Amino acid sequence: MIAPLCRAHGNLELEELTADIVQAFLECITNGRKPQTRKIRFAHLTSFFNFVHNNLSPDFQNPCSSPMLHKLFRPKITTNWNIIEKDAVDEIIFRSSKIRNRLILELMARGGMRIGEVLKLTANDL
Repeated sequence: MIAPLCRAHGNLELEELTADIVQAFLECITNGRKPQTRKIRFAHLTSFFNFVHNNLSPDFQNPCSSPMLHKLFRPKITTNWNIIEKDAVDEIIFRSSKIRNRLILELMARGGMRIGEVLKLTANDL
């Protein structure tokens, strides 16, 4: 990421780089790329500028810290799933009165199958 930045803006000092210049650079090199690639390239540039700020020049302002850039290249928000304990799953399965429901729950819990996969099973699949 640094080599393309130097080729595009090597005539500028680091302090002269603005959020607009960084945005234009990122748009140019990530045009037509997947969103994850765009986020990774933004993260690389942010890390580089943070390194410069933390180790070389404490007065240096990171041009990637702009709220506008964070909105354009924000990282994916991860969802934390609550996982049911194994004992609770066993209790649910064993309290099922219908054998069909018990079999569906067993295949999903023990076999890792999704509901759609279980419902599409036929006798020939056994």
